[in-house]
Amino acid sequence: MNENNVETPVEMTVGEILRNARTTGRRKREITTIAKLLCIREEFLQALEDGNYKEIPETVYILGFARNYAMELGLNPDEIVTKLKREMGLIPDCEDETAGDKGNTCAVPGAENVDVKNLKKSLKSAYKFVLKNWLWFLGGVVAVIALVMALLLFVPKESSEAVNNVVVEPVVAVQEPEYKVAVRERFGTENAENAEIILQASQESWVKVEDGRGNTIFSRVLVPGDIYYVPSGDKYKATFGNAGGVDIWVDGVLAPKQGANHVRKSGIVLSADSLIVKEVPTVAE
Repeated sequence: MNENNVETPVEMTVGEILRNARTTGRRKREITTIAKLLCIREEFLQALEDGNYKEIPETVYILGFARNYAMELGLNPDEIVTKLKREMGLIPDCEDETAGDKGNTCAVPGAENVDVKNLKKSLKSAYKFVLKNWLWFLGGVVAVIALVMALLLFVPKESSEAVNNVVVEPVVAVQEPEYKVAVRERFGTENAENAEIILQASQESWVKVEDGRGNTIFSRVLVPGDIYYVPSGDKYKATFGNAGGVDIWVDGVLAPKQGANHVRKSGIVLSADSLIVKEVPTVAE
């Protein structure tokens, strides 16, 4: 309450917004029901509503779960994620992630004017210095021109011919599949030249890739359009939080889906022999 007894609205936290959206309105639902639908553990959704983010192991999971939860509740996922990042201290309060090329709003008023004044002052000082020592600058320019001319005149003819005869080999671009969804962001680009298998999200899905020793080499929530280049070799396995939302391309060929929408699938062997179903030739009688 302020001096005029006018109530000032208090901004809700992300957890309060999520809980309010779940428990009010026409579609009141239990966390258990939504957890099964999203393939997210019930305690993680409860931690989001309580603001107890330490219960969720990694930041990328916190943001990914919050995005999925917001979409399921009919909220704007980008606004929820941006607000959550502010609460977690990942971006300052005065910065707007959606500002794009406009930059953030943290600039100090009057700072632009100060910069312009300093620039004008520096240019004026430089002009006075050049004007005072113009003979030295003119001599320097003449010396540079003379040096360039001398180099051009005395360069051996053989060197010039060698330069002209250099064969520049064309850069071979990596052959990309004809994706069903426009590419949004690329991950694992260090594997792009040799990647036989490429994963692309057609729906939002958590994707984890492990090597032969069980070490996680990639773990992230991919949104539609995101792709990941799998390292070459047949020792990698994957887990999809939404198996029906991940397209698998093997040497430019779209492999069959590894599961239905909103179904978690683990132990997926990322090799051409396991992903591509080869037709067995029939023997004529």
